[in-house]
This record gives sequence, C-alpha cells and structure tokens, in this order.
Amino acid sequence: MPNPSSKGKNQTHTKRRKTQKPDKRNDAQSHFIFGLHAIQAALELPVSRVTEIWLADERHDDRIAAIQAAAKSHKLLVNKVTKADLDEMMPDVSHQGCIAKCSPLKELSEPDLLRLVDNLIDNGTAPLLLILDGVQDPHNLGACMRTAEAAGAHAIIAPKDRASGLTATAMKVSSGSAERLPFVQVTNLARLLRELQQTGVWLVGTSGDSSSALYEIELKGPLAIVLGAEGRGIRRLTREHCDQVVYIPMQGSAESLNVSVAAGVCLFEAARQRGL
Repeated sequence: MPNPSSKGKNQTHTKRRKTQKPDKRNDAQSHFIFGLHAIQAALELPVSRVTEIWLADERHDDRIAAIQAAAKSHKLLVNKVTKADLDEMMPDVSHQGCIAKCSPLKELSEPDLLRLVDNLIDNGTAPLLLILDGVQDPHNLGACMRTAEAAGAHAIIAPKDRASGLTATAMKVSSGSAERLPFVQVTNLARLLRELQQTGVWLVGTSGDSSSALYEIELKGPLAIVLGAEGRGIRRLTREHCDQVVYIPMQGSAESLNVSVAAGVCLFEAARQRGL
C-alpha cells in the first residue's frame, strides 16, 4: 500500500493545495459521501462512481492508505486538506477524515424491482424484501440497509414522500451496504404492494396489536417484511394491503423496538427458516 506521507510516484494523483473544497451550489449532479466504510465500499466496485476524494492530511493510518491505494487504481484525484477544511465541507458529521464526490447512484424504478422479483422466482430463489413505510431518520435507514444485506435481503423499498432517501448520513451508517443492496423509492406504495402480491410475494406487516407472533408463521416463500415509521408504525392503508400482520414477542417493559432492530429480528427469522 502507498504511504500517504511518501513522495514521488505514490503522489501522482494526490494534490495538496491550500483549499480544495468544491462549490456544492454548482455541483447539483454530484453527491458527496463521507466516512471510511462508505467510501471504501464505493471504491471496491469494478466501476466506481467516486470522482474525487478529500483526505485529512493529519491522518497516516492503514485505512487511509487503503483508500489512497484504491483511488490510485481508479486513477482518481486525491486532495490532502486539513481537518478544518473537511469540517467546513460537511459540518456536523463524523467524516472520519474522508469525503468523496460521486456520481449519483442509479435510481431504480418500480419496473426494475418487479423484474428483479420475477427473475429471482424464475431462477428458483424466494425473494426477501424489506419495505419501510415512512422511515424518516437517515440513521435508521442506513442501519436497516446494513441489517438487510446481512440477512440476505434482495432489496429495500420505501415511499418517495415523507421518508428518508439515501442521504450522505444514510450511506455512512449503512457501512457500504447502500452501494450493493438495491434501494427503490416508489410514488405509490399501495399500488406497489398490490403488484408484488400479483407476482406471488407474501406481505407480512408488523404491529404490536396483532394476535399472531412472528415466530408462529412461515417465512420461507417469496416474502416482503413491512415495517412502519418510528413511533407510528405502518399506515392504515399499508396495513390493509398486508396478507398477514404479526407482532414481535418481547419481555420487559419496552413498548416497541427501533425500526432497524425490528428489521433485524424479522429478517433473520426469515433467514433462519430459509436455512441461513
């Protein structure tokens, strides 16, 4: 790995200038991500969407060296700046000394999702989907993405309105999962639920007032787990479209679980039944 403090050929793609901050007002077609995991994951793809990187010049550890090596393999510009410069570029976030400019992730449509589901079924694989009905906290979205990938989910679906998208914070919290796991935002969630049912996907919603426990039902076939927003649960119309509604058995006095924790419980129960 190249030493970030060395000179010579290892510095071919590294520029040190007093300021390297982009003008985001004139960068509407680019996205900015931060954090070591998120940027490393974006660089690990054969064709990376990263176009430029800013690194804190006071960091000289192996993780920064790995990012520099990956950037060099993609022939990317790496700017060495001060931590204060990075703080100004993306204030109030834990950037870990690393910020990258990227082209946007490809937006997946409802037809893209339905094709994915059809292809999985045609190939003998039972789709496992996670549907988030109005989760607005990007930290929770990122955590759900990380959990969903670990459990073997094939995609995450969310409405476009009144829900978090893939912000820089969600990307960081996902620890790279957002680069690999399809994320589909839809304009009409109820319509998509009906379309999924028509393809043979069983919709299982979650609610504390259900009479059926999660561990009492079969989760082996084509399946979508539907979770609601923080504190509100799934909406009435969403619940009406579910084939089954279950509750997660809990002990103690806690009334509910964080949505990312609930996603983990439900998805890993499905994975267990499928022989993970």
